[in-house]
Amino acid sequence: MTHRSTAVLSLKTALKRGLLGSLLLGSALALAPADALAGACPAGQEGVGLRMPDPSPAKDVTDKVVASIDVAKEPAAIQDRQFRLRRIEVKPGGVVPWHSHEDRPAIIYVIKGEITEYASTCAVPIVHKAGESTAERHGVSHWWKNTGKGTAVLLSADLLHVKDADPGMM
Repeated sequence: MTHRSTAVLSLKTALKRGLLGSLLLGSALALAPADALAGACPAGQEGVGLRMPDPSPAKDVTDKVVASIDVAKEPAAIQDRQFRLRRIEVKPGGVVPWHSHEDRPAIIYVIKGEITEYASTCAVPIVHKAGESTAERHGVSHWWKNTGKGTAVLLSADLLHVKDADPGMM
């Protein structure tokens, strides 16, 4: 067997095991520019209860569940939880209303455009741009507004507590 044949077999094995995707993602993150992980609250601006709830209703925003998993039926066996992936589009001037992550951790990835977050844990607005991601954890309440000129497109992966879920929850 030649070196090339061995490499092809190794690649096929990696694909079958799903390792190639992990390796590519790890490599992309390692090679990503420092600003790809930007979009966090600036140093010295963090705290608790720094922003009060905003009453603005949802405006010019669409939220579509792309996929979901009942994690009670998975090896993790987390009862009453749904792991879901959503595509959220926010038109210029659009608003994702005030909501809490007390019981719903999430990760947001900005696919296109930019969007501004107004978080209870940050004294200043946080601008998130295409290619950036942010983790939404326990203790965070916030709202988002598209202050840019184009539609912002986001992917949101969260662990929804289905028992108490509001069907319109962002």
